[in-house]
Amino acid sequence: MMRRRYITIKDIAKALDISVATVSRALRDTYDVNSQTRQKVLAMANELNYKPNFNATGLVKRSTHNIGVIIPAITNYYFSTVITGIQEVAKDHGFNLILFLTNDSPEVEIKIVEDLSVSSLDGILACVSAHENNYAHFIEIIDDGLPVVFFDRVADNITASKVMQDDYNGAFAAVQHLIDCGYKRIAHITGPKDLLLTQKRLSGYEHALKINNLTIDPSLIIHSGFSQADGISDISLLFAQNTQAPDAIFAVNDRKGIGAILALKQKNILIGKEIGVIGFTNDPICEIISPTLSTVAEPAYEIGKTSCSLLLKHINKAAFAAQNVTLSAELIVRESTQRG
Repeated sequence: MMRRRYITIKDIAKALDISVATVSRALRDTYDVNSQTRQKVLAMANELNYKPNFNATGLVKRSTHNIGVIIPAITNYYFSTVITGIQEVAKDHGFNLILFLTNDSPEVEIKIVEDLSVSSLDGILACVSAHENNYAHFIEIIDDGLPVVFFDRVADNITASKVMQDDYNGAFAAVQHLIDCGYKRIAHITGPKDLLLTQKRLSGYEHALKINNLTIDPSLIIHSGFSQADGISDISLLFAQNTQAPDAIFAVNDRKGIGAILALKQKNILIGKEIGVIGFTNDPICEIISPTLSTVAEPAYEIGKTSCSLLLKHINKAAFAAQNVTLSAELIVRESTQRG
């Protein structure tokens, strides 16, 4: 026996020749939809026998006290610390967390979001993979009325609350530190081009070079993933395509910075004295590796707490306006950028 096909807000939008977002807002009776449009939407919903999802419209109030958290991984320091912050706020307000792991795969992320049982969740916290700005899967659940807050890696083209560290100024501080230490030919091993985080850290890197009258050399900018293995392969690529080696490396995160250190050691290069290395995160491994890794500390715990607090506001008030929150990062100097 075939499953019954339920009417969705897309069907209502198509019947009225209006946007899905307008239907969603009309069903939730938000301030920016006039009464005439709302009446048309309600009439068509009744005519089509539309049955609202409890989380989708707010016409029926019910809380599952479950929050979904979509993250690339849980095995690294940053994300485990973010989850700790999220968990603290969620627990204090009687909410449970349901984790969804994407393994940094856009395809896995899309399937997770498309398969979500939105009636079993009150909201979503999401750290996205790189999608070439194609986040239609998130737009669909937001238009269906499910609150979504993005953190760390955010969907730039979606109107929703976002919580980030100060990627631009953190990157600028990292590169300015390298320049102050006397490094001049500074490479940047970074993440996928389409992520806003990558773009902001690249902009901070380039600005620091510009104001110090240093050349921006495209051959010194390598885009790849975020893993330690990516850091190792980035170093191989840097040396393969440059006759003049860089004298410093700014890594988009500490895992790539660690990979860079390991790869440079394999080449018998002295870290700091010959080539400086700085990362971004402040993973505890920075103090274990030798030499210790200079970095920019991200406020991961606060990002988790702030993200969850914002999501709870959206859950409790359908018309709560989207907010962008940027938390400051801190430069931490260690041995990997010491030339003496």
